Amino acid sequence: MEHVLASSSQLGLVLKAARKRARLSQGALAARIGISQSRMSELELHPGAISLDQLLAIAGVLGLELAIGNKPSSANASVYHVAEPSRGAGGKKTLEW
Repeated sequence: MEHVLASSSQLGLVLKAARKRARLSQGALAARIGISQSRMSELELHPGAISLDQLLAIAGVLGLELAIGNKPSSANASVYHVAEPSRGAGGKKTLEW
């Protein structure tokens, strides 16, 4: 499944959905990456405040991978791609940035 993100707020929704699919509470995910539950809630609500280290840690726990590459469309577009392979395919879940 692929999601196209046009704003940072959409990242919070993607992370929240991945956390729920992993059947983790905010507190459980927060404990695994060394932050408080309230900070995890803040990151889901306002992902523009997330650090790269926190994003990588969250992605690691949730089985997601961040990838940076050239956009297939125009150079001026501000669109972020988030792709997640279907379950059971044995592939990695991927966030393309």
